[in-house]
Amino acid sequence: MKYYVKLSLILLIFCAVASGILAYVNSLTEPVIKDRKAKEEVATRSELIPDADFMEGKMADGTAYFVATSKATGDTLGYTFIAAKTGYSSKVQTMVGVDKNMTVLKIKVIDQAETPGLGANCTQDWFLKQFENRQATDLAVDKDGGTIKSMAGATITTRCIASSIAEQIAMLKAALGGV
Repeated sequence: MKYYVKLSLILLIFCAVASGILAYVNSLTEPVIKDRKAKEEVATRSELIPDADFMEGKMADGTAYFVATSKATGDTLGYTFIAAKTGYSSKVQTMVGVDKNMTVLKIKVIDQAETPGLGANCTQDWFLKQFENRQATDLAVDKDGGTIKSMAGATITTRCIASSIAEQIAMLKAALGGV
């Protein structure tokens, strides 16, 4: 019996030391990761609506959106926000740029862990271009009677991206007073 207690204590010590080291490394890398992610979001916003300054706003549920204003005139060019919903195997986050009339200008998938070769194809240009120049009412997958062509073997991912964007546009309209 003493032998098993000794092995258990040794295992406990190794686990405690390993956990402590992991916690320390995480405390060092977490701020760097957050900073890098914030810089990537700024760059993506500028890619979606070029030559604009961005000012943050909040929706009723606390999620952020950004108002894009012209650097030259100060006029509102549009809005950017992150639409997120669970796809087949992960949460798919898409940054969306819309104009003043809530027409999608451009989208970019910023985080996903979908199945490689299937749902992960949601980051490819041919897929993303389907969403350009569409209203929220036009964001339905072909399998649901819409015009967005779903990826072969990844209808769930396609549907989650389309519906998350449509839902966020509706929330943004409500936050802006029904634009």
